[in-house]
Amino acid sequence: MRKKVTSVDIARAAGVSQSTVSMVLNKKYNVSFSRETIDKVENVAKELGYVPPKRRTKKGGKKERLLVVFCSNLTNPYYVMLLQGIELRAKEQGFGLFVCNTQRDLKMEERYLKMMWDLRPLGIIYTCNPSHCFMELVKELAQKIPVAVVNNQNEKMDVDAVELDNSKLGRIMASHLLGLGHRKVAYIAPPLTARQKQRSKRVEGFLKEYEKAGLKGNVIIKAAKEEIDLDVAHIDSEYKIGYDLTQELLKENREITAIVGLNDMIAFGILDALHEAKIRVPADMSVMGCDNTLFARMHKVDLTTIEHFVIFKGRDACDIIMKKIASHNSPYSEIEPISTYHVEYEPKLIVRGTTGYARAGGRRGGKNKN
Repeated sequence: MRKKVTSVDIARAAGVSQSTVSMVLNKKYNVSFSRETIDKVENVAKELGYVPPKRRTKKGGKKERLLVVFCSNLTNPYYVMLLQGIELRAKEQGFGLFVCNTQRDLKMEERYLKMMWDLRPLGIIYTCNPSHCFMELVKELAQKIPVAVVNNQNEKMDVDAVELDNSKLGRIMASHLLGLGHRKVAYIAPPLTARQKQRSKRVEGFLKEYEKAGLKGNVIIKAAKEEIDLDVAHIDSEYKIGYDLTQELLKENREITAIVGLNDMIAFGILDALHEAKIRVPADMSVMGCDNTLFARMHKVDLTTIEHFVIFKGRDACDIIMKKIASHNSPYSEIEPISTYHVEYEPKLIVRGTTGYARAGGRRGGKNKN
């Protein structure tokens, strides 16, 4: 029986070190080798009849327990908080995460979805509604892989979901400002497209409260142009929406006493634009956000906002996947159920330093509180 050729034999014949032989044969050129050395090692290996060893695989080794999370925008802390909730629960259950940041780009979302057939994760979580044009593909995936979506209430979907009542968030924001006497207000939002229905629901909830008070006509809705969603999300995209649209409002000289941002990131942009214009907050203008992100709690910002327990919602979405995996392993019947998990946390108004009673006669110029 012919003796098996080893890297030691090749090193001896080629007059190089064993480590050089190993790196050359494994194509690891992180150390710079001359073309002559590479050719010499490869030729000697061929002459001696070297056969590369087969990669060892663990018998009965378990496949990596992997969950995939689709996020639309990681520049907004809201999605990072959802991701944190998912990861905390996934880690407890011994799962790893693969994050697909689609940046609201349809081509990128489609590319990631098509990757799922090869990747075959044990579960998929969407942190927002899938784009309508891919709903059929998502439903097709859900027949083979457990899928859960953190979605807006009233959105018809044939996959498991944790529902959010975004209209309630808008109602709470409006109620707070009405209680402080703000009769003329502005609401700043990203593009209010059919694709992003959760945004519209927040605005609708806000308008309903003002309508009840007979003041719907006193609410100015300032939404960014749709093209913004077509661009790749920059780190300051939503901040810039707040900043730029507040500047527009101030040029129009509207006699408003409060400006609401659809989320905290937009509210931060509103605050900076007001600071630049030397408009005091909250003495001359009240400002509100929503999501209670980390930055909202910082002393210098001190933003009035809405806490709706985002991290818990991420945890709940992960729990749905765990239940689906368990039901796959021990099926109750031949038919796989689709459930809507109505897990709703009562939103909580967090009153901080950026809202106060409305000034009679609208805003006045002056020094900013900062």
